[in-house]
Amino acid sequence: MKIKTVAAVLSVICLVVSFAMIPSFCLALYDSSPDTWSFGLSVLAGIAVSVMLRLASGKKSLAGLSMGIREGVGVTGFSWLIASAIGALPYCIHGVCSYTDAFFEAVSGFTTTGATIMTDIESLPRGILLWRSLTHWMGGMGIIVLSLAVLPFLGVNGMEMYKAEVPGLTAEKITPRLHQTAIYLWGVYVFMTLCECVFLMFGGMSLFDAFCHSCSTIATGGFSTKNSSVAGFSPYIQWVITVFMFASGVNFSLYFLLPLRKFREFVCDEEFLSYAGITVFSALAMSAALYASGMFRGLEDTIRRTLFNVVSVMTTTGFVIEDYNLWPEFTRFLFVMLMFIGASGGSTGGGCKVSRFIILGRLLKAETQRLLHPRAVITARFNGEPITRSTMDSAGAFFVLYMLILAVSTLITAAFGIEVLTAFTGVLTCLSNVGPGLNLLGPVENFAWLPGAVKWLFSFCMLAGRLELFAVFLLFLPGTYRK
Repeated sequence: MKIKTVAAVLSVICLVVSFAMIPSFCLALYDSSPDTWSFGLSVLAGIAVSVMLRLASGKKSLAGLSMGIREGVGVTGFSWLIASAIGALPYCIHGVCSYTDAFFEAVSGFTTTGATIMTDIESLPRGILLWRSLTHWMGGMGIIVLSLAVLPFLGVNGMEMYKAEVPGLTAEKITPRLHQTAIYLWGVYVFMTLCECVFLMFGGMSLFDAFCHSCSTIATGGFSTKNSSVAGFSPYIQWVITVFMFASGVNFSLYFLLPLRKFREFVCDEEFLSYAGITVFSALAMSAALYASGMFRGLEDTIRRTLFNVVSVMTTTGFVIEDYNLWPEFTRFLFVMLMFIGASGGSTGGGCKVSRFIILGRLLKAETQRLLHPRAVITARFNGEPITRSTMDSAGAFFVLYMLILAVSTLITAAFGIEVLTAFTGVLTCLSNVGPGLNLLGPVENFAWLPGAVKWLFSFCMLAGRLELFAVFLLFLPGTYRK
């Protein structure tokens, strides 16, 4: 790995994160809030780190900077660490919490997990609340993808960064030029954010609340400006957020088919059909169980509350309108399964991704057919295209590594005396970037009571889940740093 090259690119990413604090600084200044100094000092600290990284790299210019796989992995992994370290400063300097808690909150924001240590959100200044939502918004599409819109103009080839950061099984360029891909992705992202903001304001939300919740929804993050999350808002607002959560769980590359009027290709995409089918089935199954139990008032109330929570968990957004910790065991187990599955590949959601389960299912089917017909040539397909052996191996390796991290992290968490279901769902919700878990980490609880060591472990799980495990795992291998 060319450490100096990595340091040079990280210096740009530090500037991106630092400048992203300026809107929060301006809002704090407008409100004459005491967090003005927190953001001012944090911006200066981020710029100082950027300057130090540039000096350490020895690069006067980024023009012509070449990057290989090792450099792409290094920039991707370390960028999220350094972004979280700088992003934690406003919380810490303002005195909201300790640095451990602040780092946890920042990681949760950038990875769009939405797990929080804040116990009284509504008492926080608006600048802090805006920054929490902006960390979601930047992390949703990816700090790297944002930087890729800028880096090519500085002469940096960032394809390896793109491959390492973009969620999903593949990272195919939508357009021939990588920076155009990044710009188009962010164009869709911004458009969806603004659309939701307008719809929420029609429902009576203030501009500030509408913008913050739109950032959290489109990023499938889950940070809210209210202690009760979305529960205190009208049914109209809850329906709007449900629709946009679902839309954000769709592979963003499919949205490029709509301007081309390829509606059939969009609707008939196998991953989209599976994603929609799982959502509808889960919502109907839970609605039937809950309606029969008489827990909610009327059919619309039951469907709305159930569908909202199903979409929130499956897209790994983590917004809450109901304490599903109190629901029947059948529904709670189904929520755990949805945490595993997650959203579509190439979306802002987390989890193992629907596409991986489809591929593993096709692999299982193909192996079963080979047992019955040993001499037959059987080809597993996905969206009409043959699934390559490398893709199958990648999906299988991801699932094994995911289960290994889940098991080991749960064991470590339980060693701190935390009840098993709480420990398991706590690790699962962080690894899948969901937010709320079950029991003591349920939808109406928070993570503030956890021991400091567990918070650092959960922070690692959030980063590993957001970066598809391998980008983080490779950072611990000596071969990544030597020829």
